[in-house]
Amino acid sequence: MAKKSKPPNPALGRWRIVSMSAWEDDYLDEEVEAYMEFDEKAGGSFQFGYVQGQMDYRTTTRDGKPAVEFSWEGGDGADGTPLTGRCWAILEGDELHGEFLIHDGDDSDFVATRATQKKVKKRK
Repeated sequence: MAKKSKPPNPALGRWRIVSMSAWEDDYLDEEVEAYMEFDEKAGGSFQFGYVQGQMDYRTTTRDGKPAVEFSWEGGDGADGTPLTGRCWAILEGDELHGEFLIHDGDDSDFVATRATQKKVKKRK
């Protein structure tokens, strides 16, 4: 039986989380610049504030738009609490819009923009 070819992953790469409805903007970058990163092997990572995790994602569509859904596990680095959850996001233009959910915890709408690579100047 032949495998179905997967559609290209519109979320591949690193995304800068720019807002979340459940947390103040300055908390998002408390430890590192808030991000989500999707690799080519249906995995990735994220961090905002002290919450970080590893993800297992699938590409899909929602309302006819490219989307990504993932489950995750990680923790709260501030107090060592283990955390798990799920997330979904729709690609709208150059942004990901979605919902981030912590199992038995907070839910938050979020917006992320594609991260830009900083150019490193070569020394002469």
